[in-house]
Amino acid sequence: MAMKAVSVGEMRRIEQQAIASGFSESNLMESAGRALGHAIARRFPSPRTAIGYLGKGHNAGDTLIALQTLRDQYQWRIHLRPAFPRDQCAPLTINAWRSLNDASTSSLLKDRVDISARHPLILLDGLLGIGSTGPLREPLISLAREMSDLRNHHGATIVSIDIPSGVDPDTGEIHPHAVTADVTMIVASPKSGLLSSAAASATGALVIVPISALPCPSRGETELICPQASTFGKAPRPFDFHKGNAGRVSILAGSARYAGAAIIATLGAIRGGAGLVTLHAPTDACALIASRLAPEAMLVPCDDPTRLLDEKVDTLVIGPGLGLPNKRVQQGLEKLIIESNRPTVIDAEALNLLSSANPPINLQPHHLLTPHPGEFARLAPDLCGLDRESAARAFAARHPATLLLKGCRTLIARNGHPLRVNSTGTPEMANGGQGDLLAGLLGALLASGLSSFDAASLGSWLCGRAAEIQYAKHGGPCIATDLAASLGLARRDWQLERR
Repeated sequence: MAMKAVSVGEMRRIEQQAIASGFSESNLMESAGRALGHAIARRFPSPRTAIGYLGKGHNAGDTLIALQTLRDQYQWRIHLRPAFPRDQCAPLTINAWRSLNDASTSSLLKDRVDISARHPLILLDGLLGIGSTGPLREPLISLAREMSDLRNHHGATIVSIDIPSGVDPDTGEIHPHAVTADVTMIVASPKSGLLSSAAASATGALVIVPISALPCPSRGETELICPQASTFGKAPRPFDFHKGNAGRVSILAGSARYAGAAIIATLGAIRGGAGLVTLHAPTDACALIASRLAPEAMLVPCDDPTRLLDEKVDTLVIGPGLGLPNKRVQQGLEKLIIESNRPTVIDAEALNLLSSANPPINLQPHHLLTPHPGEFARLAPDLCGLDRESAARAFAARHPATLLLKGCRTLIARNGHPLRVNSTGTPEMANGGQGDLLAGLLGALLASGLSSFDAASLGSWLCGRAAEIQYAKHGGPCIATDLAASLGLARRDWQLERR
């Protein structure tokens, strides 16, 4: 399972249950604030300068305690940008403010040159919490604009506390003047609206901050993929493990024009932990591929896809970079997809084949489809008018296969299961080859024994997390071949639940 999304009403009930069981509001704020401080420090390991942008409610109180944790335990420099005088804030927020003692309160318009020079600069958005609805009003609008200016022109990173101020936590609607976050640190449980595609441009990467006193519900229609609430893909390998145990992956990919797609997909399978990886490529592309292919993989010329039906493998990956195969190859691809009973990743040109096949190819439970939005529109043109979440659910209701719908908030759908939403990634991944790397990685995860639903969930999380690691170390853009080297670190983060 992953972490269930909740409405504001459900979150309020969880809080009331905690209070009824003996936790005070002060206890909950203290727990949330300290957990947020530790989570922010994990996200940004070296000491930095943080500015807390404060409203008057409990969200500001959480932010103040997080700032205190960052200062006292991680040696961060902290500043405050309050929207209101301290005595106008909620009582618990006043207490949290007083506990900061000598924290400086900045008039940032005059202090900007001094503060913005202390890079890297982290802005904590504590203007509004889940109790507020509708557009921002002054003086919050001015502070939101100031944050945006520091982000867009002075290299600052915005971290929203629980929700980006001005984004509806139930619907995901982005109101005018809303804060655009690079990271949203979600307290306790994911809020339903923040997982929607409508909110993605304002929320940035989503990070769950679990609070033991506020347990997440066990049921829901939507789940956030995060290691803190998931059990799959975490067990260490036995010490006597060998390559036969790690699984055999056969990849049918590449062409003279798109040799790189086959090479990257193969790299994804290798870095994903597959024991034996074989790339089957058209004969006329093999010479181009051979000199650049990872030496750990085997290369086999293949002009007849049906040859893979006789391969002794655990998983198939079909499609990356195949280009426009001739009629005979298309017929062989159809036969392979229809007759193979192995877990199969269907990607790229193989998806386009599904779109144009006549009669249509019946999808099976062992199929994992990985379309980007354009490919999905060809697969299900009648669903294009729906929002992404509804379209993914509708597609899954029609077919027994697993759907991985790519995007800045990748969705995983399978009939009878909650819709899963990925939490990781960065816009620096917006370049070619990312889907090829993912396809190969999925093949390795399937070969390890994961179900297609769990493999798709873990694969999307790992690729996004690898990009975050790469960006933190080297900046952007994050290209697929560089991401591959960080997949092992991403897998370690998943196992240790430390993102």
